Amino acid sequence: MFRKKNRLAVAAVGVASLMALAACGGDSDPAEPGEEPGSERDCSAYESYGDLSGTSINLYTSIVDPEDTPHIDSFIPFEECTGATVDYEGSREFEAQLPVRIEAGSPPDVAYIPQPGLIDTIADRFPDAMVPVGEAAEANVDQYYNEAWKDYGTVDGTYYAVPVGANAKSFVWYSPSLMEEGGYEIPTTWDELMDLTEQIANDNPDAKPWCAGIESGEATGWPATDWLEDMMLRTVTPEEYDMWVNHEMPFNDPKVVEALDMAGGILKNEDYVNGGLGNVQTIATTAFGEAGLPILDGSCYMHRQASFYQANWPDGTDISENGDVFAFYLPGQDAETRPLLGGGEFAAAFADRPEVAAFQAYLTSPEWSNEKAMVSEAGWISANRELDPENLKSPIDQLAFELLSDENTVFRFDGSDLMPGAVGAGSFWNGMTDWIALDESSEDVLTSIENSWPS
Repeated sequence: MFRKKNRLAVAAVGVASLMALAACGGDSDPAEPGEEPGSERDCSAYESYGDLSGTSINLYTSIVDPEDTPHIDSFIPFEECTGATVDYEGSREFEAQLPVRIEAGSPPDVAYIPQPGLIDTIADRFPDAMVPVGEAAEANVDQYYNEAWKDYGTVDGTYYAVPVGANAKSFVWYSPSLMEEGGYEIPTTWDELMDLTEQIANDNPDAKPWCAGIESGEATGWPATDWLEDMMLRTVTPEEYDMWVNHEMPFNDPKVVEALDMAGGILKNEDYVNGGLGNVQTIATTAFGEAGLPILDGSCYMHRQASFYQANWPDGTDISENGDVFAFYLPGQDAETRPLLGGGEFAAAFADRPEVAAFQAYLTSPEWSNEKAMVSEAGWISANRELDPENLKSPIDQLAFELLSDENTVFRFDGSDLMPGAVGAGSFWNGMTDWIALDESSEDVLTSIENSWPS
């Protein structure tokens, strides 16, 4: 896959002491999620981290108040049971400041990295800055996660960053009541999806099957890159997708042109878009957060967007299988093959100390994933297979987790997040915008992006 794997590891964390068990209440009943420090808690799952009393771990992230509260609360069991303290530091300038801190010789102990491309950049610019993942954390990832997650944290054979949060992008939002009224069934193959699209178009002259929007300020175009990535996963092998992302396949290869034309079969068809919003060109000027809203008034039937789109529905919207809106998996070429496009964050360590290794291992554990789910609102999931879906706050999160944790799912990370910044957050976004707004051909747009790839 993306980078060769290597089982490099640092020393495992120590065995727990009786002092740590005593501090945590031994075999007492578990504390409720989010309980104040000092309450009794079952610490048996934390024994392997040892007694870390008096130590502290500095965690640096881009997540700030008030979104940081669930993260901070999720560390309470680790702090109570080990005696360590996690000093949380969130910054809106995270991506700009992290390299500055590394270069100045004062990096954080652990940082949440928002995409694998930044892991590569850090490894390239600061070869000795990140500490390879320890044995305990690596063992957890091997046991509890789809193997792709380990590859995305690996650079040149060294494993540096463990998965933290996750999201699933291969979703189609819809109105259950509109589908029922029309007598339509949820499609399980791509051909069925296109048949459904045509049927909706024929049955509803005052509505459109699809609505879409790719406007996002300076990031305009990114939702369209997701369309191409999802189509690539449905037209080429996973290995060919990896080759394309790594530029081992030209960006304008005929297979990529075919995938983009497949997306254009929906996004550039005036009979299919842009329900409640206008013609094809309005996709380029419609804010991505508002693009699915026409589903609520019946002027649009379907909207392709990630699980995190649930935060964009108006307050009071019932998001459930029989509610105002829900989502189904964007099907592949057949019902058995289930490629899944997704994203997530990673945790990399910059200090080689037992408490840091222990904290990184905690972030890969079932205990942390479940604690984080219990103290979080809707919209957060982990790809850890031992996460209890009952702890997730919404049916969409549960559906996303079902896909992410399924051993048969072929998971691939958002391609633009893996590409060089000049492409993934530059020419790719811009090219996809021109593809819609200026009606440029698939081949011309992809050739322009190909020519922009850094030499």
